[in-house]
Amino acid sequence: MRYRPEHKGEVHQKIVKDASRRVRTEGITGAAVSAVMRDAGLTHGGFYKHFGSKDELLMESVTEAFQETADRLAHVAKQSKPGTAWKAIVKAYLSLEFCNHPEYGCPMTALAPELARADKAMKAPILGELVKYKSRMLPFMPGRRTADKERAFFSIFSTMIGAIEIARMLPEPAMREKVLASAREFLLQSF
Repeated sequence: MRYRPEHKGEVHQKIVKDASRRVRTEGITGAAVSAVMRDAGLTHGGFYKHFGSKDELLMESVTEAFQETADRLAHVAKQSKPGTAWKAIVKAYLSLEFCNHPEYGCPMTALAPELARADKAMKAPILGELVKYKSRMLPFMPGRRTADKERAFFSIFSTMIGAIEIARMLPEPAMREKVLASAREFLLQSF
């Protein structure tokens, strides 16, 4: 059977998107190649037609996760009133929806401890993704100078990441919302 020329690229992108969601849900070690390929409707044997190694798939999945999250947050920011973009990001990020669906959430909230322990070969590409993520969010941060915006980015995102991680550990939605609301209120009143 002959496929269209773009078929392989489309399948590759589907595998990466599926793997990205699985990695954010189950962690780096939880995303087995066989499960990822099964999700894509393919056999384990077809994996090497698309990737040289599991690490290559993992890095593409993490890249996809950062890109997807940055796109979502940038969209929210651009839809907000002038001067309130960072507040819109805080409200979207610290929502129960974002918290309850790690498969669509920020890779930092799902993977930070694992990414911190990644081997040296993956550290540089992960850092590159973090820098791109920060660059996408920086224009929306409060502050006049770049240094002020960077300081705000690190303070805001560190607080949001921690709040989501803590909220996800809690069994009751009301408890989760309390943590998220506290962090939202703190951030919105701090800048």
